[in-house]
Amino acid sequence: MPFISKIERQLDYGSFNSSHPIVIDNGASYFRIGWAGENEPRVIFRNIVQRPRHKTTGETVTVVGDHNPVLLKYFDCTRSGPRSAFESNVVYQFEIMEYILDFGFDRLGADQSQRYHYSSYLPYDPSFHFQTDYFGIGQIDHPILITECACNPVQSRGKMAELLFESYGVPSVAFGVDAAFSYKYNQQLGICNDTGLAITSGFTTSHVIPFINGEPVYEACCRTNVGGYHVTDYLKQLLSLKYPHHISKLTWERVEELKMEHCYIAADYASEVQLFQRGDKEAEDKTRCWQLPWSPSPVEEPPSEEEIARKAALKEKQSQRLREMAEAKRSSKINELENELKGLEFLLEELKDIEEEDEIVLFLASRGYASKREVESAFAKVTQSLRKAKGEQVPSEEKVDISAAEKYYLIDIPDDELSAEQLKEKRRQVFLKSTTEARQRAKQRRLEEELEKEKEKKLEEQKRMENPERYLEQLRAKYKELSEKLEQRKRLKTNGNNANGNNNVSGGVGRGERLNAAQRERMRLLTTAAFDRGKGEDTFGQRDEDWQLYKLMSRDNDDDDDDKPDHDETELARISSRLQEIDPTFFPGSESGASASETPRFRPLTKEDFQIILGVERFRCPEVLFNPNFIGIDQSGLDEMVGVSLRRLPSWVQGLEDKMTSSILVTGGSCLYAGVGERLEAGIRMIRPCGTPIEVVRATDPIMDAWRGASVYAAAMQFPEQTFSRTDYYEKGEDWLRRYKFKYTI
Repeated sequence: MPFISKIERQLDYGSFNSSHPIVIDNGASYFRIGWAGENEPRVIFRNIVQRPRHKTTGETVTVVGDHNPVLLKYFDCTRSGPRSAFESNVVYQFEIMEYILDFGFDRLGADQSQRYHYSSYLPYDPSFHFQTDYFGIGQIDHPILITECACNPVQSRGKMAELLFESYGVPSVAFGVDAAFSYKYNQQLGICNDTGLAITSGFTTSHVIPFINGEPVYEACCRTNVGGYHVTDYLKQLLSLKYPHHISKLTWERVEELKMEHCYIAADYASEVQLFQRGDKEAEDKTRCWQLPWSPSPVEEPPSEEEIARKAALKEKQSQRLREMAEAKRSSKINELENELKGLEFLLEELKDIEEEDEIVLFLASRGYASKREVESAFAKVTQSLRKAKGEQVPSEEKVDISAAEKYYLIDIPDDELSAEQLKEKRRQVFLKSTTEARQRAKQRRLEEELEKEKEKKLEEQKRMENPERYLEQLRAKYKELSEKLEQRKRLKTNGNNANGNNNVSGGVGRGERLNAAQRERMRLLTTAAFDRGKGEDTFGQRDEDWQLYKLMSRDNDDDDDDKPDHDETELARISSRLQEIDPTFFPGSESGASASETPRFRPLTKEDFQIILGVERFRCPEVLFNPNFIGIDQSGLDEMVGVSLRRLPSWVQGLEDKMTSSILVTGGSCLYAGVGERLEAGIRMIRPCGTPIEVVRATDPIMDAWRGASVYAAAMQFPEQTFSRTDYYEKGEDWLRRYKFKYTI
């Protein structure tokens, strides 16, 4: 049963005699253990257990108390969450309770049945212990006073007695209610009377216990399942929803600190909410800010003169390298052109020696040319390119301009006068001429369109300069009109436009309404042909016009613009681009409100982006103590519980309500919020008759008074009379615990 701890072990256990009691305040949140008669407990730790595995060996260890960050180096704590022995405020997991008691007795200094051996893979540290060969605590020879909740079930009390008697061999045990010890302790200090009410709000539950002559009246006790755990969990949920990008920072421990540091109880919840809704100066003063760690973005400093000079030198070096590469490429190109020019010169010299035309054609065909003109044209082009590459000025009279007639000399010659090779060359020339003319026409058309667009752009700019407001308004109106038009067209394409008169009253969309115009026309033709065939003898196909039906069915409808680029979409994109240029507040889709969402703009993160603002959450979360229905718990709040408890008083104590309300003690960790006394007094005054004396006081130390009261009680001479021994437990059994009643007045 190994465990890990950073709590120092007490060394004076042997100095106390066996009759000196040990006091344990077994709370749902914290476990406190110490010696009777002392003012402070010796050991305090969280009442939770965690069992992680070692990352290397896979061995399971037990972590009792708070999570230690050092464990992350050696253990995997992600698969084993903290576990508590409590369900609400009742102990029900006694295996976990045994771990906690072992740890508490060990830290108090009790003898161990076998000594510990430190692990070989952890460095030794007197404040950090890892025990691997631990078999449990030896016998505890001291009486035990342990606290429990009000009206604790006898099964839980019996299991606790069984654990203490059989596992630890304690001589005697006494059970007392923590709220009663706190009330008696403050009564001795003169803060409250012997007859009154104790309102205790703990970690998971809240109680109201009436006291008469110093003894609690459990018949009139009232409990609600709301406590500090629910306040923290509610605050964590609200902050996680409000700041989802900082959810990793909102750990349970940090939210607990924020709760205890900033939360308060509002005197009037509705008025406080209205105050924050108005957002005036008073609400600003009540708002708190938690600044998360943040480092500003580095500011770009202007480069120094040395840096500028270094970059200029580097740029000059790169430019020199590019110039060298360009010169090398130019030299290579000049060499290629000179070689090609020499080859063409040699080819022309060889053509001079050939006299027959047919031989010239065959000779040129073997070299890849069709005619002598083509060789001369290539020679002129290479000569011109070579002069340009060398940087020489090309005279205008030397520029070669080959006319279309010379370039396409075979086009006008009839086919019967040409050979097979010439026919092939003629087809190639026809193709080249047609494509060249088409490119020229397209180029001219693009040039005219660009000139027209430039003219329109100048006119628009002139209009904008004359009246910018009117121009912007017109652009917005046109953008909205086109957006609505395209949206309407999209809806018609998806749902049908009911152009054929099919009014669907039920709101459904039939198949015919989803078809476009071309598809509806094809369906009409098919329906007509089928109808004609059904009239009599099938004569379809005997006439030539019958076959036109297939042409009509397969023909693309020129009027249907579904598959063609829409002019409206192009115009909408142009207007949108224009609006973005002249209007910084414009976002695509913001004018029509239908098509597109607002495009987010990037901005650098600032200090305000790493702030957790606590405004209405400061009083909204603790309000669950008075209105548990905020978190879905249908139970009474603290002020209503007082009225319930007073109504449950037995008949023999009727008439003491006024005396009880004049001494109301508030204790427990969840009563540390500012304003809790005033809120309780106002709530109780609303359910009590007019003129009833009401006084609400807070305990001197709401967290530690329960243990201190138990310590004072256990140090009294009459304490052994309130315990039951191990012998009585073995003789009378567990059922005797039902009749066990602790007396707080001694």
